[in-house]
Order: sequence, then C-alpha cells, then structure tokens
Amino acid sequence: MNRRRFRLAAAAIAAAVSASVAGCGLVSSSGTFHDATLPGGDRLLADSSLVVTSKSFTEGVLLGKITATYLAAAGAKVTDLTGAPGSASSRQAQLNGDADILWEYTGTGWVNYHGETETISDPGELWQRVHDFEQRDHDLEWLPPANFNDTYAFAASAPTAERLGVKSLSDVARLPESERTFCVDDEFFSRADGFVPMLETYGIPLNAPGGVPSSNVTRMDAGVVYTSTAQSAPCNFGMVYTTDGRVKNLNLDVLDDDRKFFLPYSGTAVVRGEILNRYPEIADLLGVVSERLTDDLMQELNGRVDIEGEDPADVAYDWLKSESLVQ
Repeated sequence: MNRRRFRLAAAAIAAAVSASVAGCGLVSSSGTFHDATLPGGDRLLADSSLVVTSKSFTEGVLLGKITATYLAAAGAKVTDLTGAPGSASSRQAQLNGDADILWEYTGTGWVNYHGETETISDPGELWQRVHDFEQRDHDLEWLPPANFNDTYAFAASAPTAERLGVKSLSDVARLPESERTFCVDDEFFSRADGFVPMLETYGIPLNAPGGVPSSNVTRMDAGVVYTSTAQSAPCNFGMVYTTDGRVKNLNLDVLDDDRKFFLPYSGTAVVRGEILNRYPEIADLLGVVSERLTDDLMQELNGRVDIEGEDPADVAYDWLKSESLVQ
C-alpha cells in the first residue's frame, strides 16, 4: 500500500490528466480494452465524466482498474490514471481536483496525511476518525471500507507454524529464545511503529534479558523476506503484508496480532465531495464492490499479477465478470 513508497511524482500525473478517454467506456493505462456493461444494461452514470487514479503498486492498480471498469460499465466516461508513481502524486491529483476517485488506506490517512501517532486498533473507529478529518479538511468522502486490511503482520511457513504450535504473536513470545528468529526489512526495523516497539508490546524486547538478541534478527530486502520465511531460513518468522499474493503462493501462515499492535490499513474508496454530490450513485456502486473484497481475495488477485504475470486490467475485468457485476 504504499506507505513504503511515499515519493512525489506530480509531473507524471499532470501530463496524464490531459490524456482523456473519449466517449463512454474505458481504455486502461495498460492498453487493454474491456467493453463491459452492467447486467440488464443499466446506465446509472450516463453523461458523467470521472477521473480514476491509483497508486503504482499492484494492489492499488488493481483497485483502480476494478473501479474504472465498473464505473465505465455503468455508463460513465472514465479517464483512467491508474498507476500514478508514488503515493503523493495520486493524492495530490485528488486534492487539486485533477482526479475524482482514489483507493486509500485508513492507516495511511491517519499517519501520513494527518500526522497522528495514536494507535487505534478498532478498524471502524479509525475509519470514522479519518473520514471526519478528510471531510472537514479536504471535502473528500471516505466511503465505508472494504472487508480487507493490508497491514503489517508476521508469518511463518505452514510446517514451521505447526512444528512450533504458534498461531499468534503471543505464542511466539512464549517460545524458547533460540526459536524467536525474525526476518525484517530495514524500513520496518527502523519505523517508530515497527519492529522494536512491536517486540516491546509482546514482552520480548530487543537485546534485553528474555527478549530477542540482535543475532536472532536478519535485515534484508522486503522481497527476500517472503522466500526466507517460506524456507524457515535464516528465520522462523518474517514481516509480511497481509494481502500480498506471496502469502498464499508460498503457503505462509499469518500470525494473529492478538495484542492489536499494528494499525489497521482498511482499503477505502475516496471520492471528491463535489463529485459524490453530483453523482450519488457512485457510493452504492462502489459499496457493491467493497463488500466483496477480502484479505483472501486480494491475496489471490495480487498473486495473479505479481506471480502469474497477468495484466491488472484483465484481472479486474475477470473478477467483476465472475461476480456477475458486469457482462
């Protein structure tokens, strides 16, 4: 989600804004065309013109493609600006009024956009707090969140989890010190809400008696963490993102954060208030999508792109069709 790729690329999106899609329907930024309609041919958004953007990482692009394809099927003239580099460019485009719809994450809104440091473990409460901030400060409407949470977590290979009898991070804390071995990337290791305070929360502080010695922690590139965890070498437990396709592909068991240390990152469609007032049907249409999106589903869809190499536009269209949302 890319709290881990927060870099500015406003020029790129400004150039893309001028490349509008003519007529009703959608041409994706990957060049794939899907001429979809709603079941029954309903054109709830006929005569509307909407700009859909997204961040550049896989899940962000997928959510953008699903949204653009579905709204185009409802009759909207959609300009597809999915895949904007970094988090800041897509956010800035929406703040500037150059983009109308963007999928965001409640944790990103809370920490990155509003500078809050309080950890709110209840997803509903966090969404409401962010919703109210954004509505008041930016006239952005954060629609009710989807049923997935792309947050930090720790995982183990299925055989390792079974061998050690662990299902939660509290279970890890009860293991012998020699089994409490971790793989993390540098960014997560250094975060104020990352690895070191997490260990403290679970009563196994870094380099403290009865805790986790530095020799038990291997810092590596984020992508290598997944394969190292799957191989249980050099670590039993690796930091993952809960909706990453590699979790399912590598047969990793995500451990329960039973002390609720990690902030929720619930996926949420964000619409400019002016646009939602003009086309209130958008809320209902995106609600139909949101209620179907789960952690398991996002792992599957992300995996089809990252592991199987499919085009995000194709994956988005196939999923909408499989759910009988378009024809």
